Amino acid sequence: MTVISAPVDFNEEELYVDLRPTVGHALFLKCEGFNFAGSIKLKAAMEMVEAAEWSGDLRPGSVLIESSSGNLGVALSIIAASKGYGFVCVTDARCNLSARRAMEALGSQVHVIPEPATNDGLLGARIAYVRTLCAADERYVWLNQYANADNWRAHSRTTAPAIARHFPGLDVLFVGAGTTGTLMGCARYFKELRRQVRIVAVDSVGSVTFGGESGRRMIPGLGTSVRPALLNEAYVDDVVVVEETDTIRTCHRLARRGFLFGGSTGTVVSGAERWLDAHDAHDAHDLTAVAIAPDLGDRYLDTIYHPKWLREFYGDHALAPDDLTGDLECDLSANHSDSRTR
Repeated sequence: MTVISAPVDFNEEELYVDLRPTVGHALFLKCEGFNFAGSIKLKAAMEMVEAAEWSGDLRPGSVLIESSSGNLGVALSIIAASKGYGFVCVTDARCNLSARRAMEALGSQVHVIPEPATNDGLLGARIAYVRTLCAADERYVWLNQYANADNWRAHSRTTAPAIARHFPGLDVLFVGAGTTGTLMGCARYFKELRRQVRIVAVDSVGSVTFGGESGRRMIPGLGTSVRPALLNEAYVDDVVVVEETDTIRTCHRLARRGFLFGGSTGTVVSGAERWLDAHDAHDAHDLTAVAIAPDLGDRYLDTIYHPKWLREFYGDHALAPDDLTGDLECDLSANHSDSRTR
């Protein structure tokens, strides 16, 4: 019998999905969404909170505060509730409504930033608001996932070694780039101990992380409008940048095969598939590749899996014809039901 007195041990069973039937390459997807928080962000959240407690920065009566597009906010909400801290999540309108509701149900406060900063976008505005609150009240403790080395240490200590155990012959690892905590933790582990593993970062069009031009991004999780302080490009071998329409199409294609994943996973799989296709003439068929799936798709049902949301932000051509047909049938059924709302 397993007795849980408080949610402080969040280890989930290792789960990998074989994507060979979908992408035609030996690509395995490491699923990180099967834990209390529903995403890989729980690892970084635990590492950063425990380090802050150890250093004395986080004490009884402290209030955690963090800028998050959703998943880290949910993870910190769970930890804060279990440990008796307050928590304020500073986010923006791109945060999925289900994530906001989950945080509030767990007793956290959610502050939504309405307007972007002039030069640093919505992320810059979120961080500025966090700094303002911290300056006004010493109870606030900002973990700062964008610059906190414990963010990447969590993955160097857990995620990367787990992949190495399951795939001792790993050739290439695909990791999405948000704060770059997961990317840097895995890259550092493999570069320092297993130098034959190729590290491929996957980013979104409109992100400035790897020097791209800032642009509109509606899918939370990957990409930034402020270059992450954690990023060290010396650990990255290749970068693939993915359009959000490709993210959406990949998510729907995976869903048609029974795998409901989030937007970040769609981006990573799309980027991995493109990279493997480009290397097909050389050695992709002989490679063993792993991609990291940060979360599941249940928090995206009102966005990337909702026809009206897709049409509003991407037009009628966001999906491939086969995927669009299925969604249109669902949408037509919804229009004939008075009890169903957007």
